[in-house]
Amino acid sequence: MRRPACVPARGVTKGQPDHIGPPARASQQSRGLAFRLYGRKQRGDEVRDHQLAPPCAIQFPRMSFGLGRGRALDPGRIGVSPHELPPLPDEIASRPDSARVDPRAWFEHPRRALEIEIGSGKGTFLLQEAERRPDVNFLGIEWAGEFYAYAADRMRRRGLTNVRMLHADATEFLHWRVPDGIVRVIHLYFSDPWPKKKHHKRRVVQDRFLADAWRVLEPGGELRIVTDHDDYWAWMQAHFARWCEDGAGMQESVHQDVERGGGRKFTRIAFEPPDPAGKGEIVGSNFERKYAREGRPFHATSLRKPPGSDGP
Repeated sequence: MRRPACVPARGVTKGQPDHIGPPARASQQSRGLAFRLYGRKQRGDEVRDHQLAPPCAIQFPRMSFGLGRGRALDPGRIGVSPHELPPLPDEIASRPDSARVDPRAWFEHPRRALEIEIGSGKGTFLLQEAERRPDVNFLGIEWAGEFYAYAADRMRRRGLTNVRMLHADATEFLHWRVPDGIVRVIHLYFSDPWPKKKHHKRRVVQDRFLADAWRVLEPGGELRIVTDHDDYWAWMQAHFARWCEDGAGMQESVHQDVERGGGRKFTRIAFEPPDPAGKGEIVGSNFERKYAREGRPFHATSLRKPPGSDGP
């Protein structure tokens, strides 16, 4: 089963997602209504954000996600708590920056460089990198409840202090929560390709996501991407062309964001595999090894925010 990177999965049972989306009247909605609204959203029908209960208000059926474990999972202090990431303020509609929370404050050494992995899965890549580079802080974001708990439990048992796990929608977290220019690297590996055309709007790589990545990255920071899906790669290439060249065809609202940042966009550079990756590997994650056994080709690239870029 391919894990979803940015939408709810049936199986949110271990720990509750954090409140990262627009304000919701969850306490006033019944469980049945929440499910109906969620179903409409999944089908592409128009549903206003304020109508949706946050995921923590919906109890999905239990699923194991094939983890094959028999012991209880304990995220411990690795998991980001509701105290560290409180619900969105009521004034977010008029003051979007009022929701910003600096995730560097969640670490023992907040002045260290911060790297974020979107869709951490079982945490193999994150675990290897956190152990290899103890002088860097890592934040893993995973929506699937039991994958989140499993990965956080692994980090906790290793006694790592430079890694945290967040149970949330990563794209919404970047959009609403993360301040400007504080992230050194964003890792996006093997996110769900959503192959059906009607589901393409659910793909992580969209103009809004690239605008948010540009904003939160520090000057010289990188967005590193790997996928095994040819059609999704073609989709990405079309977006990269708009964000790395002349910007033709870019949505007006996104174009304005880029203009406010001085009109400078990403520089596309070669992807460099991390040291823990094995011979012939690109990342060294569980998903990559699984797909390599199936003979799938991989596509990888890095987008760098030019050094000296001022503002978002």
